[in-house]
Amino acid sequence: MKRITSLNLTLMLMLQAGLCLAQETPNIIFILADDLGYGDVGAFNMNSKIKTPHIDQIAAQGLKLTDAHTSSSVCTPSRYSILTGRYNWRSPLKNGVLKPYDQPLINKERTTLASMLKEKGYQTACIGKWHLGFNWKTTNGAAPVDKKHENNIDYLAPLTGGPMGAGFDYFFGVDAPNYPPYTFIENNRITKLPTEFLTFDAMLDSRPGKGLPDWDQEQIMPRLEAATVSYIQKAAGNKKPFFLYLPLTGPHTPILPTPAFKGRSGLNLYADFVMQADAYVGKVLQTLARENISENTMVIFTSDNGCSPRADFLKLATLGHDPSYIYRGMKSDIFEGGHRVPCVISWPAKIKKGGTITQMVSMVDFFATIAHIVGHDIKDNEGEDSFDFYTLLSKPGSRRAVRDAIVMHSIDGSFSIRKANWKLELCAGSGGWSLPRNQDAKDLPPVQLYDLNNDVAESENLALKYPEKVKQLTALLTKFINEGRSTPGKPQANEGVFNSKQVFFLSQP
Repeated sequence: MKRITSLNLTLMLMLQAGLCLAQETPNIIFILADDLGYGDVGAFNMNSKIKTPHIDQIAAQGLKLTDAHTSSSVCTPSRYSILTGRYNWRSPLKNGVLKPYDQPLINKERTTLASMLKEKGYQTACIGKWHLGFNWKTTNGAAPVDKKHENNIDYLAPLTGGPMGAGFDYFFGVDAPNYPPYTFIENNRITKLPTEFLTFDAMLDSRPGKGLPDWDQEQIMPRLEAATVSYIQKAAGNKKPFFLYLPLTGPHTPILPTPAFKGRSGLNLYADFVMQADAYVGKVLQTLARENISENTMVIFTSDNGCSPRADFLKLATLGHDPSYIYRGMKSDIFEGGHRVPCVISWPAKIKKGGTITQMVSMVDFFATIAHIVGHDIKDNEGEDSFDFYTLLSKPGSRRAVRDAIVMHSIDGSFSIRKANWKLELCAGSGGWSLPRNQDAKDLPPVQLYDLNNDVAESENLALKYPEKVKQLTALLTKFINEGRSTPGKPQANEGVFNSKQVFFLSQP
C-alpha cells in the first residue's frame, strides 16, 4: 500500500478544500426588472391578471420576500443602492434621476457588488440598462450637448466611468432605452456611430437625440436577451464562477412588446410587455438548465421600483388588475406602492423550495448577503447600509429581525423611515406623482405616520395621535444621516449637499 506522507496529506486536504469552495461558491444572476409592480407577479398577487410563469418558477424553486423594498421609488438611485449597499441619498444625487449624458454617480473608489466579486475571482458582466452615468468626451471640452443643430459629443472616444469603471469585465446595453444616444454600447465604446437626430411620439416617453437611422426600440429587449444567452453559455464553460447583472429595459417605457407578445395578455400593451420580460427570465432559466449549471446558480429577480403610471392604472383597474396590489401609490411615491417590490431568489444547492421571507429587507442588503456568501469582509467604507440576511435563506420562517429599521426615498427627495410596523413619511403628500402631490398638500399635516400592521393601505395618518413615535423615528433617521451609515461601524461622510426641505426636519426639536 502506498504510503501517504504528511506533504501528500496536506496537498489532498488543500485540494479537497478548494473543490468544496468551488462547489459552494455560486454563480450569481441578478435580474432587475424596470418599473414592474408588486401586483404584476402571480407569486405575490393570486388575483394578478398577468401571467408570469417564469418569475413564479423562481419563487417555487426557491423563496419569495414579501416585505422587500428599494431604497428609492425611482430607478437611478435604487440601482446605485443595489450595487453599492449604500442608501442612494448619500450620493450626490439628492432627488430625481440622472439625465442623458450625465456623469457617473458611483465614485470610482467605491466598492460595488461587481468589484467585490471580481476580487473574489468572479467573471463579472452587466447586460441591459445602465442609467448610472458615463463620462462622455466632447470635442470642445464643455458639457455634452445633443441638440438638432448642435452636438459636441465625440462618439468615437472610449467611455469611462460606466460599468467597466464599476467592476464589470463586460457590458452590453444602453444607458436607458428612452435616452440618447440611440445605439448599443459594448464595453467602453458605442457599437455603431449615431448619425441622425431622432424624435419620438410622446407616448414612447423617449428623449430626442442622436441615434442610428434604423434604430428600432422594439428590438432592444430581444437583442439584450440574445446577448444574455450567449454570455451564460460562454461563462458556463469557464472554471471561474460568474456574476451577471441583468437590468432589463422592460416593462419601462418605451412600452413596445414585439409582435409575438402584442395582445397576448388580453389587457393592454404594458401587460404584454410584462409577459415579454417574464419570457426573458424564462430564457435565462432555460439556458442555465441546458448548460447544467442551475443547481449552483443563485438567481435573484426583483424590480427597481413600483409600477409607472405609464402602465395605465385606470384601464387595468377596469379589467380587474392593480399593479400595486393592495398598496398605495406607484413609482415615484414615498407610499408602499413606490418602493415595495416583488423579490424572488432560487439557489437549488442551498435554498429549499417554496419558502417565504416575511422579514423587512432592503435591496441594499444584497451587498452584505453576497459578501457573506463569497467570504468578503466588509470595510467601514463599504456597504454602509447593508445588512446580511443570509441566515434567512436557509431559515425563511425565522422571526429574527435582520435589520432594525429601513429608510426609503421618493423622487422629490422626501424621506421615509420604518421601524417594525411604524412608518414615518416626512412629507405632506406622496413625494411623487400620486395625489396629493407635496406641492398641493399645504393644508395637510407636514408628516405622515402609519401603522402598517393595521393599515397597510396607509389611509389613516396617526402623526398627531402619536407625537412621541414621530419624534423617535425622526431622531433615528437623523442619526442615520449624520453618521453616514445605518450599520455598526466607523462614521462615514455623505456626498453632496442636502437641500433645505430635506434637512428642515433635522433642526426640529
